[in-house]
Amino acid sequence: MSKKRLLAIIIWFATLAPTGAIADVTHAILNAANSGVAAQREAEEAMNRRLLKQLRTIKIPLSQAVAIAEHLHDGSRAADISLEISGPPVYRVRTVKNERIWENVIDANTGGVTEKEISSSLTELDLEDLGNIIALRSVEQELSDAVRIAEKAAAGSALAGGLMSQDGKLNFVVVIASGDRLKEVTLEPPVGRQGANRN
Repeated sequence: MSKKRLLAIIIWFATLAPTGAIADVTHAILNAANSGVAAQREAEEAMNRRLLKQLRTIKIPLSQAVAIAEHLHDGSRAADISLEISGPPVYRVRTVKNERIWENVIDANTGGVTEKEISSSLTELDLEDLGNIIALRSVEQELSDAVRIAEKAAAGSALAGGLMSQDGKLNFVVVIASGDRLKEVTLEPPVGRQGANRN
């Protein structure tokens, strides 16, 4: 719950409650809000622990899943990838070449493709995704290179990565599991003229 929303609730209760009850109501609301924030934080930490535990058991690293997906379509480049653990662990990878984008699901233990491939045109993407895919053409560095650099810098294993625009700059953002923590590593890729003609 945002502080603004909490303040609005406190003000609303204050207008309805007798003067002596305002402190009790405010205290109860603050306790409920703090409990909600604490519960949300505990849920996030439990999910992170589960994710880190799952990561230690998988056999295929994220960089290998990128290579597998890129080999499904010669000359394609990985645009983004993420590890999913809602069921058996899988990587969801999007690759792009010319005006086509493919989404594949790679088993994190066998390296096999586990679901039917989804193929679409760039024109079917929302504006943010389309902007990131088009920006990939101007970048000389590959996502797999960014993943390796981020893993070395953060001394861990990658869970997700992709190219995105942040404050007008293109960056590779890679999420790394390092020890018992998750870290976000941001890398500014080199951009060159020859990259403008890449897929």
